Amino acid sequence: MKRTKKVGITGRYGPRYGVGNKTELKKIELKQKAMYVCPSCKRKTLGRGPVGIWVCKKCKSKFAGGAYSPTTETIGVE
Repeated sequence: MKRTKKVGITGRYGPRYGVGNKTELKKIELKQKAMYVCPSCKRKTLGRGPVGIWVCKKCKSKFAGGAYSPTTETIGVE
C-alpha cells in the first residue's frame, strides 16, 4: 500500500511543517533529483552532485549550474 500519494517524496516529514510547505518542497526536490540531458555527450544522464555542480554519469564531465537545475533563469535583466 502506497502511503504518500499526495506528498510523494516529502512523505518522510510526516505530519510536520504543513501541506503547503511540503508541496513547494516537492516541486523543488523533483526538479533537483531529475536527470537532464548532458551538453557534452547528449545523453539523459546528467545529475546533481554538490550544490550547483552537475555531473554526467556517462562521460564524467562536470560543470557549474544552478542549485536545482543545470541552467538558471534570468529574471528582470534587460
